[in-house]
Amino acid sequence: MASVAMDLLQKYAPVVAEHLVTVNATTAQNQLYGDVDLGGLSWLERTWAAYYIWMGNPVLATGLLSFLIHEVVYFGRCIPWLIIDAIPYFHQWKLQPSKAVTRAQILKCTKVVLLTHFTCEFPLIYLFHPICCYFGMSTYEVPFTPLPIMAAQIAFFFVFEDMFHYWAHRALHWGPLYKNVHKLHHEFSAPIGLAAEYAHPLEVLILAQGTISGPFLYCLFRNDLHIFTVYIWVTLRLFQAVDAHSGYDFPWSLRHFLPFWAGADHHDFHHMAFVNCFSTSFRWWDYVLGTDNKYHAYKARVAAASAKDRAAVEKKELEEVEAEGLRAERLAELGGGKGGMEGVKRGKLE
Repeated sequence: MASVAMDLLQKYAPVVAEHLVTVNATTAQNQLYGDVDLGGLSWLERTWAAYYIWMGNPVLATGLLSFLIHEVVYFGRCIPWLIIDAIPYFHQWKLQPSKAVTRAQILKCTKVVLLTHFTCEFPLIYLFHPICCYFGMSTYEVPFTPLPIMAAQIAFFFVFEDMFHYWAHRALHWGPLYKNVHKLHHEFSAPIGLAAEYAHPLEVLILAQGTISGPFLYCLFRNDLHIFTVYIWVTLRLFQAVDAHSGYDFPWSLRHFLPFWAGADHHDFHHMAFVNCFSTSFRWWDYVLGTDNKYHAYKARVAAASAKDRAAVEKKELEEVEAEGLRAERLAELGGGKGGMEGVKRGKLE
């Protein structure tokens, strides 16, 4: 069956067929690492080279590894949050404790995410190798980029993605885009980690540009980026996205140590209130442009309440914020409002 498919590809799509041809290990090593002293590399670098030699085709090797990393990291990060949510002890740190996600919602979310991964993301991820080569990014090559440079690259990717996501997210709250695209993601007013990629395929493609465009933009100016660094970046980005949708804010959550880190506390408010808090990793775009005013007002009112009244005040505030959010959402669906910016004081943005 495989040979028949390859024959058809060679006949009707010879360029594609050429990229799918595999060679034996000896040929692969000579082609990819003929002038490299593999014995002088680290264990991880030797393992990396061994994988590409075993696969016998760098295009297939990169495509398969890229997709597997995405799936393993995403679901590997989501499952612990589902377990945590099933243990009552942890509910004391749940941001919206009165809301519980049903099994039916989890099942639907899983189906949509898997469908998007295999029909939308898989083809693009499998084309990742030739795109990387086009931009000059190293893939099968060894050794890897030195750690200090790698750290600086990842920091740049975080900052770039946060900027891109902020403005793309704001655009997705514009009436037509919200109604036809972004509304699916907002089905979860109290999100769970699994819902991080529960979104319309078009939204997945739009927001993914923030994750992958940073590395490609970097490659236009420097030639020292390795795909291994990009894999670390994607892993950290998936951790951030899943954690931001977890619905939990623990005393050890990162935002308590890095005040500019957004975290679940920040993004959960966005899902609940519909307006405010459009950033992903950092808080500075929302702060500078005033798109966190409702968030800070809500926090201030809860903090001002006495200890004995705080729980009741917080419950009341949550209900009012969510009610305002529902009104803003309906307004956006009708094409009115300011793209999720209702309530922002003039002078901040206008």
